[in-house]
Order: sequence, then structure tokens, then C-alpha cells
Amino acid sequence: MIDFCGKRKLFYTISIVIIALSILSTLVFGIQLDIQFKGGSIITYSHTGEVDKAAAEEFIQKTLNENVSVQEAVDIATGNTNMVVSLTSDKSLSSDSQLALTDALQAEYPGQNFVATEISNVDPTIGKEFFAKCMVALVLSAFLMVVYIAFRFRKIGGWSAGVMCMLALLHDSIVVYATFIICRIPLNENFIAVVITIIGYSLNATIVIYDRIRENRKLLGKNVPLADLVTKSVNQSLGRTVMTSVATIAAMAVVCIVGKVYGLDSILSFAFPLTMGMVSGLYSSVCIAPALWTSWQEYKVKKAA
Repeated sequence: MIDFCGKRKLFYTISIVIIALSILSTLVFGIQLDIQFKGGSIITYSHTGEVDKAAAEEFIQKTLNENVSVQEAVDIATGNTNMVVSLTSDKSLSSDSQLALTDALQAEYPGQNFVATEISNVDPTIGKEFFAKCMVALVLSAFLMVVYIAFRFRKIGGWSAGVMCMLALLHDSIVVYATFIICRIPLNENFIAVVITIIGYSLNATIVIYDRIRENRKLLGKNVPLADLVTKSVNQSLGRTVMTSVATIAAMAVVCIVGKVYGLDSILSFAFPLTMGMVSGLYSSVCIAPALWTSWQEYKVKKAA
């Protein structure tokens, strides 16, 4: 049996290092907001043949004299690979500039039939409003989860169980954030989707452990040391939690490999942070949330004595 409560200090140290790395990566790389949050233009080009993404990105940057990113996306209807040009800026790309870029690409890649199939402009004000609403949605969802945990597990601490669970979910969100920053993936709607997915995924695993703690307290009574109760409960839930998580992580790892092999950046930029978040969710559900709850309950007992 693994002594999870006895290794609390080690788990706390690992989490502190992860948080420190996320802060350091932010200072080194900075926060890069995508068009959905900052504003700008997205142009999707259909073309024939293969195009070197790095060379195309460099050519477009020189043509527009702006920082752009180029991704490849698969058209589900036709099965063809399109080139998506994203320009994050405080102003949208003018119609003349869009036409000039299309002409330049046709001249640079003759015979590859570059055609702009979709052009989207996002106003900076709308982008900022969308970002603010996403943040409000995340905060509100976190609060409602705390309330739910507090009500469901009111017999083992209620609010303390909810708050410690939220801290574990915050830990997972930081891991997802750090993955986006370190991999230089702009923060966009994928970031919000990944965070919400991981919150639900990690929450479910934590609830399983909390439920086991509650049942064991009924069976063993209150005379059993709290650390022993939690350690026993986590070990009883460990097999199910690990098997479920490993199966899901393995499936997402396959998606990451396929995205990398075929150069599908739009898929990889979602699947890889999600995979890292799932790994963190497994770790926080087993090692962080129960340990934090135990530490808090022991602190309350010590303070009352």
C-alpha cells in the first residue's frame, strides 16, 4: 500500500516546482493571445500539391510585414489540406492587402492554384469581450463545482473538501496553461475547451476518492487516524482511477502522434495540451486533493486542541 499522506511534502514540492516553471515560462516566452481573444484576420487558402509550412510563413511575413502564423487544416468534406494564415493584430487586414497576399502566393507558388476560400476578421473589442466572458465562465464553473462538492460531501468537511478540490483543479489548469506557453501555442478557444474538459475529468476522479473516504469513515469510525483513512481510501480507488486515466491518455497520445505525423497543427494544438492536462488530472486527483484535504483537517484539529 502506497503511503500517499506520508509523501505529502514531496507532492507539494512537485506542484510548487510546476507552478514556478509556469511563471518562469510566462516571463521568458510571454503570453500570446490568438485572434479570437485579441483580434485580427484569418485567411484559409485551398491549394494543390505540398507547401513547406515554414517557408510559406516566412514568405507571408515578408509580404505583409507582419507577424503571422501558418497552420495546416484538413477539409473534412474534400479531404484536402488547406493552409490557414492567422494575423493577430489590433486591426483587421484590409481587402487590398488580402488581394495582394493572394496574388503574391500565386506568383510564389505557380501551378498550385492558391485560392482564398474563407476570410474572417475579428474586431479587437469583440475579441477582448469574448476573452472576458470566457474567464467569467471558468470562474463561475469553478465556484459551482465547489458548492456541489461542499453539499455532496458535507459529512467529511463540506466546504474544505470543495476548496481543496478546486485547488487541485487550479493546479491542472496551470499545467494546461504552461503547456500552451512553452509550446508557443496561442491562447484561443482551444485553451478554454481544454481547461473545462480537464476540470470535469479531474473532478470526476477526485469525487471517486472523496466518496471512498466518506464510506470508509462510516465503516471504520472516527477513531482511525485521518492520514490512515485517506491513504487506505486512495489505495482502494487507485486501480480504477489509474486504469481509466491511462486508457484515456493512451487514446489522446495516438491523436497527438497522428497530428504530428501528418502535420495537422489544429489537432495537435488541442490534443497535446489535453493529454498533459489528463496526466496532471490523474496526479492531482490521487496525490494533491486528498493530501490537501488531510492537511487542512489536521490543521483544524490541532487549532481546536
